Amino acid sequence: MSLLLGALTLGFIFSFIALGVYISFRIFDFPDITADGSSTLGAALAAMFLVRSVNPLLATAAAFAGGFVAGILTGTLATKFKINALLAGILVMTGLYSVNLHVMGRSNISLLGSSTLSTYADRIGTAVTHGRPIHLMGWEITALEGSLLVASLLLVVLAGCVMYVFFQTNLGTAMRATGDNNDMIRALGVNDENMIILGLAVSNGLIALGGALLAQYQGFADVQMGIGMVVWGLASVIIGEALVVTRQLGLSITGAVMGSVLFRLLVAIALRLGLDPNDLKLVTAVFVFLALITPGLLKKLKIRKPGSVHA
Repeated sequence: MSLLLGALTLGFIFSFIALGVYISFRIFDFPDITADGSSTLGAALAAMFLVRSVNPLLATAAAFAGGFVAGILTGTLATKFKINALLAGILVMTGLYSVNLHVMGRSNISLLGSSTLSTYADRIGTAVTHGRPIHLMGWEITALEGSLLVASLLLVVLAGCVMYVFFQTNLGTAMRATGDNNDMIRALGVNDENMIILGLAVSNGLIALGGALLAQYQGFADVQMGIGMVVWGLASVIIGEALVVTRQLGLSITGAVMGSVLFRLLVAIALRLGLDPNDLKLVTAVFVFLALITPGLLKKLKIRKPGSVHA
């Protein structure tokens, strides 16, 4: 049961990364791999403030702000300096590695003994349950496991609702229209470059927020923890699209969260069945590759309807 609860909690935490990747890859069709650096930046900033006894809420907000700035840099390089979108992300991601090392002062920071959002959730859960374990369907759940799961669920639901409402506003609609047809949005007098910069800023802010929450959940921040995050996020988005079978905004956001949770469950099951952790990134990459090419293969292999075959 602990494995299942841990996978669900991690799935909700990684949902922030999935939502960020959804904005860059699906709304703006921007191949932004800054995620690998901004997720670590969020973890590094949060950890650096937390070990200095800064309020966890402020530390987490600082992580979001750091990712927001990283997104602005990537967007500025791609739009104002006309650098290839993929290369712009690579430049910022590479630079962030050194930035993260300077922020942390070393390659990793332990949060053992520091007050974090996880300890806040644990205190609330212990107060509600009076420290007694919860019995659910014959399983025993500790107050810590239950509180972390509920807290991560509430946070991602809040983030998803805020994101949905934001993209329904005039500004959010202009950002979505920029991704659909930037020529049209320019004809309407909207600066499409600023829309892209803002979109990437929000995207990387969410990704950095996910990194900060992950560090607080795991109890440490490491300079290598962001490697492959963009692949994890893209895999979650692809799975979510397969689950909801639509590009409608609200369902797409829900699908990204569902995809993240399902993907973490699949990973947990694979590890439980004996998958070598060293192969995890490779298996993830292969899975994303298959998920990307499967729709096209299905269309090619689809049986033609009667009467559609020409003589």
